[in-house]
Amino acid sequence: MFRILLALFFINISFAQQTDKVDFISCEALLFPDASSHSITGNVTYIFEIKNEIDSIKIDAKNMIFSAINLNDNTKLKYKLTENHIILHDGLRKGLNAVTIKYSTKPKQTLYFTGEGENLQIWTQGQGKYTSHWLPSFDDVNEKVIFKISVYFDNKFQVLSNGNLVKKVSPKQSDEKKILWEFEMKKPLSSYLVMLAIGNFEKQTAITKSVTPLEFYLDKNDVSKFEPTYRYSKEMFDYLEQEIGVKYPWGIYRQVPVRDFLYAGMENTTSTIFSQDFVVDSIGFNDRNYVNVNAHELAHQWFGDLITAQSGKHHWLQEGFATYYALLAERHIFGDDYFYDELNDYAEQLYRASKTDTIPVMNEKASSLSFYKKGAWALHVLREDIGAKNFQKAVKKYLKKYQYKNVNTDDFLKIVKQVSGYDVDNFKKLWLEKAGFEMEIAQKYLSRNKFIQDYFALKKSKKSLAELTEILKSDAYYSIKQYIVYQTRNIPFEERKVIIEAALATNDILVRRAVAESTPIIPEAIKSQFETLLDDNSYVTNEIALVYLCMNFPEEREKYLFQTRRLLGNNDKSLRITWLKLAYETPEFDAQKLDYYLELLHYASAQYESSIRQNALETLLSIDFMNTKVITQLFLATKHHKWQFTLFARTKIRELLKNSEYRALVEKLATTSDDSMRELYLKFLNEK
Repeated sequence: MFRILLALFFINISFAQQTDKVDFISCEALLFPDASSHSITGNVTYIFEIKNEIDSIKIDAKNMIFSAINLNDNTKLKYKLTENHIILHDGLRKGLNAVTIKYSTKPKQTLYFTGEGENLQIWTQGQGKYTSHWLPSFDDVNEKVIFKISVYFDNKFQVLSNGNLVKKVSPKQSDEKKILWEFEMKKPLSSYLVMLAIGNFEKQTAITKSVTPLEFYLDKNDVSKFEPTYRYSKEMFDYLEQEIGVKYPWGIYRQVPVRDFLYAGMENTTSTIFSQDFVVDSIGFNDRNYVNVNAHELAHQWFGDLITAQSGKHHWLQEGFATYYALLAERHIFGDDYFYDELNDYAEQLYRASKTDTIPVMNEKASSLSFYKKGAWALHVLREDIGAKNFQKAVKKYLKKYQYKNVNTDDFLKIVKQVSGYDVDNFKKLWLEKAGFEMEIAQKYLSRNKFIQDYFALKKSKKSLAELTEILKSDAYYSIKQYIVYQTRNIPFEERKVIIEAALATNDILVRRAVAESTPIIPEAIKSQFETLLDDNSYVTNEIALVYLCMNFPEEREKYLFQTRRLLGNNDKSLRITWLKLAYETPEFDAQKLDYYLELLHYASAQYESSIRQNALETLLSIDFMNTKVITQLFLATKHHKWQFTLFARTKIRELLKNSEYRALVEKLATTSDDSMRELYLKFLNEK
């Protein structure tokens, strides 16, 4: 056993050192996605150079079936296949080599198929090291390759991948419904940044100051939402290019939202994929917009894509930089007060987390909060200490020196020291190697902003209601006014009335939302003023106001529901689903009760995104958790690819199965359902 373990140890060591001896230069891949079987077939050719003698070469490939593997045209090549790798043993020669791989796979993750028919979408999410689930590639981020991806697919759909679209081959007479899309990169990238997205997308374009083409995509049903979804995109691109000081390195930049994406966004080189939840109209823009995520993923095109951290220990070089430059871009758009307000929010989050989070930034096990927001704070401190010009100079030199390569923290800090003479060792110890968060130091940097000074002073003071009212009437930044509204939520209404009236009179959407959130009991005296919240340009505010008004004035539910009947809300349809529940429970709407219930059931089906399904299921469970159709949809939710949704469904099922009547009904369904559903029911029924 020891010998086996020892052998495996040395194999792993050799794999880890592969990049020192072998340079994979380019990859040409011809891909055939199959929506009907949720599979992909491909022909892949890698050109690589052996620089030093090596016994074997590894290519990562998860759970794939291979029909051919040829090295330098040798069809009798000896190789080893494992569950996760192709290992080439012989036929290797010093200098240039070529390996061609023909494969097929039905990926368990990373390549996702959602929707059917015209609503079909296919997309990838490599996140770190997962591209090898659908494309033979490299989990090691230090192996950078120039990719040329060609995709053969139905001509009714738009196909996207990395780089420029160099050719769109017309279909042959034998297959008129298919077309070949060829995308080409000119520079190398890590495999996790390779992407594929297919869907019924529409496109709009723009040109930046540096003449870089921008491509914006949306589902064909969302064409009216182009402007609010992609608002400020060109402005932020121009700003970041100027602020970073290095021209955008990839020639073209495109962005596309997909349904049920696993994260907010992913910075695939040249082609960012982001969540459909950020597709908004002009009202939804005030609730949840794409601006920050947009800037963050764009910044990654330099920090993460152009230069890539050598290991997880240095992950902050990607996420901290992207987070900070996104804030700088937002500062350019929204102003200094917004910038410092966000920095202060980060600081408060980090300080609260520091009570239990004991892992520093420079640790592969650090939290996302540390990598992203403490990393951003570290960069802010650095920029403030050495000055914006020196910071820009250092970043520019850093990017130029290590472009298309892999980096560690010291690579960056050495350049900072060269440029500015700054004590990088102390900085590294305090902000990157020490756990916790230096709140007192952070507050000194924050206090350079007048709004933050006022905010800190307000928190320490005991101002009278009259004084607080005057602040609400002033031009103070909105978050100070929000703070006043929330901090006075528990005082008697007779005293608070002046605060509510002044806050509502600001006509600031976010201040007025604070009133809605903090006033669940609505006295008659402010009823008419509170009703105006139903007309605010915020679906979140509309929903809160509707619920509280119906709760406080049940005799007027019909009026409120009629007034808001046409509002659908944001992508998750939270407002519409809330409306349906309220209408279902309102006697005046009894004639439409069945229609409302069926609409909720419809939203719970696989036809919709997980955020919509979850909202619908939560509502349906509150109405009648014993309904067999609701039970079926809840169990089907456990098969979804999005872990947040499946966790919700599994938790609810286990909770409900403690009810003997519910368990009995599920047992009955298990005996009358088809094989797949029976298996699903029994899986939970048999849990111990």
